[in-house]
Amino acid sequence: MDFSVIIMIIGILLIILSFLLKDTNKKVEAEVEELSFSLYQETSALKRRLKIIEEELLIESTKIASPQTHIKKPVIHEIIKSQVLELYKQGYSLKEISSRSSLTVEEVQSVIGGGKR
Repeated sequence: MDFSVIIMIIGILLIILSFLLKDTNKKVEAEVEELSFSLYQETSALKRRLKIIEEELLIESTKIASPQTHIKKPVIHEIIKSQVLELYKQGYSLKEISSRSSLTVEEVQSVIGGGKR
């Protein structure tokens, strides 16, 4: 019976000792939680910065793309050019030629100017 009493006393002492000692697992859990929280904050900050950079790049690319758009002159078919030149030779005004050929006055002028050369 002495042996069982000794084992029981040792068990009780270990239980009391476990309550008195600080729990190291809680420390580790707290450190891991703090680390994961700081990692989450840094990730969120990086995502915000990346979003801002992407928006700036998108704005810059649209600024670069805008000036490159050129207004192309419509190609005037040779038949229309010959009709415009013929009407001009007959003495029609630029406005009349424009209305008959469905060209603008500027286009008629460019055809006539090009036809004279």
